[in-house]
Amino acid sequence: MRKLTAAVCLFGAMALPAYAAEVAVLDWRAALMNTQSAQSSLSQLESQIGSQQREAQGLGNELQQLQQRLQNEGETMGQAQRDALIAELQQKGSRFEQLRREVLQAQQASEQQFLQGAETKLEQAVEQVLARHNLDVLVEPNGVLHSSTDLPDVTNEVTQIFDSL
Repeated sequence: MRKLTAAVCLFGAMALPAYAAEVAVLDWRAALMNTQSAQSSLSQLESQIGSQQREAQGLGNELQQLQQRLQNEGETMGQAQRDALIAELQQKGSRFEQLRREVLQAQQASEQQFLQGAETKLEQAVEQVLARHNLDVLVEPNGVLHSSTDLPDVTNEVTQIFDSL
């Protein structure tokens, strides 16, 4: 009985039509970041927050030097000198944190604004690529665990269509 059941299952499986889905890879983040509008948005953001980033970087370097000085010379300094150095560290550290928060907020706001404006165009570009290549499934590059063949990567094509819209 088991042999008969196994044979029926085997023949049943062979009788089913093989469905093959057309699959391609799309790194939508890379497709968006390579667009002209993303590059323009990044350039605009840089002009907006570039001076704050440079100031924060300079403060970060100063903080490292002050901390190093405090570690190396702290025990040999007079109490007043050590207190002044600690106060300077705290003041510059506060300014550094303030700048870091402002830059992060500006980056997040810019990214959110860009993504909201780009969503419709990205959907249109993806739809065009799906139709052009008769694709059934798009997967992210990190989502592919195994493929016995190289899957077509449509990321650059989506970027090109996005730029043309």
